[in-house]
Amino acid sequence: MKKVKGFISENPLIFLLLALPLVLAAELLGWPPLTVFILACIGIIPMAAYIGKATEALAVYTGPRIGGLLNATLGNAAELIITIVAVRAGLLELVKASITGSILGNLLLVLGFSFIVGGVKHGLQTFDRRNASRNAILLILAVVAMVVPSLFSHSIGPEGSPKVEALSLGVALVMIVLYSLGLLAASKSGDTPVTPEPAPKSAAPHWPIATALLILVLATAGIVWLSEVLVGVVKPVGTGLGISEFFMGIILIPIIGNVAEHLVAVQFASRNKMSLSVEISVSSSLQIALLVAPLLVFVSLALGHPLTLIFNTFELLALLAGAIVAALVSADGESTWLEGVALVAVYLILGLAFFLLPV
Repeated sequence: MKKVKGFISENPLIFLLLALPLVLAAELLGWPPLTVFILACIGIIPMAAYIGKATEALAVYTGPRIGGLLNATLGNAAELIITIVAVRAGLLELVKASITGSILGNLLLVLGFSFIVGGVKHGLQTFDRRNASRNAILLILAVVAMVVPSLFSHSIGPEGSPKVEALSLGVALVMIVLYSLGLLAASKSGDTPVTPEPAPKSAAPHWPIATALLILVLATAGIVWLSEVLVGVVKPVGTGLGISEFFMGIILIPIIGNVAEHLVAVQFASRNKMSLSVEISVSSSLQIALLVAPLLVFVSLALGHPLTLIFNTFELLALLAGAIVAALVSADGESTWLEGVALVAVYLILGLAFFLLPV
């Protein structure tokens, strides 16, 4: 009995796996789209968490440098899988909104809640100011790289024109090179400018390599399947609820795909490890901007649905606001619960505006 309780305490998301057979039943029996959507969302949460746990377990055997690289590669695996499935289905606006929403969610919602939880429990908290400033610079550069194609495309030609696609591909290539150089610098210096450090050995699951690899493969396959289900019901759910596909992409999908990582950041803040919490929040945004978004540009070509880095005005304003606010708040290396409330308030204001956009 003690072993069972211990296993459950170490795996609190284990009960959410019950959603998997329910999703299968919902598909076979033709349950309402909203029910299928909710069950698929619930099922993705533990799958994303187990990808993270498997990565941490592998990092114990590979060492901190390769472990950091694994974290960088698989840190947003769930988000990447969901967006690739959406690209294949031709839901390109949903994908762009999801990219924007993931960045905003990490910078405003997750960082804000981390500041609130840590500030209420421990008062004034401090974190690595030098690392935060470096991440803030990379983040501003990433947002500028996403803004430039959107602004220049109006003068170059329509969105689907060869010149605009060439601009998007060129910018995506530069972003991937920048991300790769950040990883190279991290591997040589021991710092992690674009990816949080893997969990300490004491915190990582004690799994053999074979077990970690098996769980990684199964969890990834599970997310692929659930993403297919999720994307398949996005349009009917949006129509039924009267909400836009844009809102679902910018608010709902990012929260679902990253909820496990979000919880980890808040947990670190509650343990007074604010440097790790800030690192996870900002680094995840950097991964989305510098790796996931440009990678999707190239993947979309192979899938026959070319995706360009052309974002609408609302997305650009939100990205700039989120990056600037997060950079200003983290510049002094200190955090309070009031700063967290301010970040969450900005996210809620943006969320309300996105919700009220026409369907």
